[in-house]
Amino acid sequence: MLSWQKIYDLAIPADSGSIAINRFFPATEVHVLKKVVLLAIPGVAPFEFGVICEVFGIDRTDMGGAAFDFTIATAEPGPVPTSLGYDITIPYGLEVAADADLIAVPAHNISGVDERFLQVIRDAEARGAWVLSVCSGAFVLAQAGILEGRRAATHWMHADRLAAEYPGTTVDPDVLFVEDRRVITSAGTASGIDAALHLVRKELGASVANVIARRMVVPPQRDGGQSQYIDTPIPAYKSDSFASVTQWMLDNLSQDLTVDQLARKALMSSRTFARRFRADTGTTPAAWLNRQRIIRAQQILEKTDRDLEAVAQETGFGTAAVMRHHFVKVLQTTPTAYRRAFGSLLAG
Repeated sequence: MLSWQKIYDLAIPADSGSIAINRFFPATEVHVLKKVVLLAIPGVAPFEFGVICEVFGIDRTDMGGAAFDFTIATAEPGPVPTSLGYDITIPYGLEVAADADLIAVPAHNISGVDERFLQVIRDAEARGAWVLSVCSGAFVLAQAGILEGRRAATHWMHADRLAAEYPGTTVDPDVLFVEDRRVITSAGTASGIDAALHLVRKELGASVANVIARRMVVPPQRDGGQSQYIDTPIPAYKSDSFASVTQWMLDNLSQDLTVDQLARKALMSSRTFARRFRADTGTTPAAWLNRQRIIRAQQILEKTDRDLEAVAQETGFGTAAVMRHHFVKVLQTTPTAYRRAFGSLLAG
């Protein structure tokens, strides 16, 4: 097991300046995501509650994943009513949250929340811990005051209400989740999976996140936003219409893939392909390819010692400089910093 100081040293390569420090750990304290506390607020929505349990509550070390110190806590231990009318029994009080690395807040009936929950959230944000909400759980974070001056997401049905009731928060109704200074808010229901996997990927690396995704039988990372799910005319083609093309893209990431080439593969005109691809996936072919190349590069950096030029060639970035540009833009770190942190952590 690596010491905290060793982990800290590995995360700060000479070529990345302050990026790696801010990217992997807060400025005041070294954190590695380990202790997770899920708040059971009366009126909690079972699915969103279960999402957090599924991501953080299962020991997956036998598959190369992680085992979190996971606890469910509530203000008054005992029966807690859910939004569907049945109770869940929670034996732990909020004192267990005092040193949590992550406080998770699932969806619940939007209403006033016990001040004790709000103080736990405030304390977590103040000490630099992660805070994550799913769906309408963003209203709890807003009531706690930690969304003031931050960007946030919630279910598209509630986005206008959140913006109106908390004008100091910039609500983005079109994204699956928002991360803003260690506070993550996700949109409706299943986007909580996306947000939770994003946090795991950011703290522990793509391989650990992929283990969880594989066990949950979900994509390790979705592109697009919740605008895909707001009422719009249903397209005539099916959601799996690009399955063979996207698989071919994944199999040929090292190649210089153009829209014209992909359109021919899909037996469409370039304009039709681009339009339908965006409708089907929520993003452009170029953006989708870029994201997949980053994910593939993360996996190679974690598992091998191949030099950066070879990794860039294999993933389709062409050169290490181009790959570095995309890493900094999307992940806010460099390939070197990513390898030194996650490759070393996994090896240790």
